[in-house]
Amino acid sequence: MSPDRPTLPPVRLPSEAELARDALAAPLLVRAVRLARWAGPETRVDQDGELDEGQLAAAAVALGLIPDEDGQAYAGEAWRVALDTGLVLADVSDEEPPAGEADEPRAGTVTAGEQLPLVTGGAPGDVLALWRDALETALADAAAPLFDDLAEVTGEDGEIDLDALDWDPEQEADFLDAVLGNLYLLTVSGGGPADSAVPLPALAASMLVPDDMREPTDDVLEQVSEAMMRLDDQFRVLEPIGLVEYQPVDEALMAEEPDDAAEAAGAADAATEEDVQRYGMVRLTPLGLYGVRTRLVEAGLTAPVIGELADKDADALLGGVADYPEAAALAETAAWLVGRDPAGAARDLLAAARGVDARAPLRRLHCQQALTLVGADAEPAVREVLDDPRLGGLARVWLAERGAPDVPPPPEAMIFWLAVDTIAAQLDAAGGEDLDELRDLVEGLTGQHGGFFDAAWRVDHPATPEVLEAMGRLHRDKTMAKEARKAAFKARSKSGA
Repeated sequence: MSPDRPTLPPVRLPSEAELARDALAAPLLVRAVRLARWAGPETRVDQDGELDEGQLAAAAVALGLIPDEDGQAYAGEAWRVALDTGLVLADVSDEEPPAGEADEPRAGTVTAGEQLPLVTGGAPGDVLALWRDALETALADAAAPLFDDLAEVTGEDGEIDLDALDWDPEQEADFLDAVLGNLYLLTVSGGGPADSAVPLPALAASMLVPDDMREPTDDVLEQVSEAMMRLDDQFRVLEPIGLVEYQPVDEALMAEEPDDAAEAAGAADAATEEDVQRYGMVRLTPLGLYGVRTRLVEAGLTAPVIGELADKDADALLGGVADYPEAAALAETAAWLVGRDPAGAARDLLAAARGVDARAPLRRLHCQQALTLVGADAEPAVREVLDDPRLGGLARVWLAERGAPDVPPPPEAMIFWLAVDTIAAQLDAAGGEDLDELRDLVEGLTGQHGGFFDAAWRVDHPATPEVLEAMGRLHRDKTMAKEARKAAFKARSKSGA
């Protein structure tokens, strides 16, 4: 992967067929399809392709809605989706059709669009493309100014004073994109879709509270509160397209004074679960994960999907899962193993685990984890590498964990090489974070092997100096830490680095 393309954790997605079924069940798309089938040559539209005001009530009735203000608003929203996705086509030309072509659509009328047959006859990919177009319309509606805000800046002539509105459409759209990107990251950081929703205050705070701010200021809390209220409106708009499942902010909270709402936003983390839910809860649906991921990829980010390495070779698998969370790496590996000969797969994995490059230790770690999924059928391939100086230690550990008989004891040099290789892999996997488990490993190794550092600095492993330096930083025993630093100095002198 290119180092200049940000890489997100992998996501687990349903099949295209399942996603397409979800897309066709999204209420907003259902309404748009229904209006597209309802519309005909007598359906009148204005010069923007919008339904004539007089026909909004009829459209609401066609949707099974009460033709009041709300019903007509739903109808107008669904019509925009039908128009933007090509479910209907509007003829808004000013010219009447030539004589003899009376059957042609008249100015201000509509016809069925080319996309409408895809609803029942299209492949899953076609349906999802249609849904993505509908999503773009929903996102535009969500980023638009609120009706109450528009009313305040609309003159007697009906013109809207955009300068007085203090609304930047590009900035608003960018903020909503960033919120959805953050929600995606919060969802997939554990290696797959989260079971629980994200509290709206936490989502808003993740966008506005600086990482280095221990206690949010009153000004920041007020911004968080304002963002919560805006996001509440936006998620209400986005839920009908199937992007999110949303529990809105309690109406009683909206009646509170701004200062009270800001205080509530800041206190949400300390509140009970029931209290937190009053502030709004949101989660991306599987369809929403698909939609946001597609937009992130189009924006230049790398967003892996679990299963996309299934048809690649073992080198691509071990390289691809190098930075995956453990659960996601195992899921990807399980998908890769489906349909493969177990013994052959084990040999391919062991061959891909070789190497002396900086990422080789982590490949070997993932190889060892992958072999646990292969099971007993991997044993012949594992025994074949018992004498390999770089794979023999891994092989012995795997065989011993399975209780295999006749496992030859490892030479001392192999023991220390495996220890260095394991710590190097764990350092790479940790990336400087959550080092408690690694600290326990380091202290356990030095406790089990007397004179560990006297032998470790002689290990012929490319990462030996770096591993010993890290052990010096991690070890809580000052004497052992000092020995580790001395050993690291010797290892660097030995290698000439």
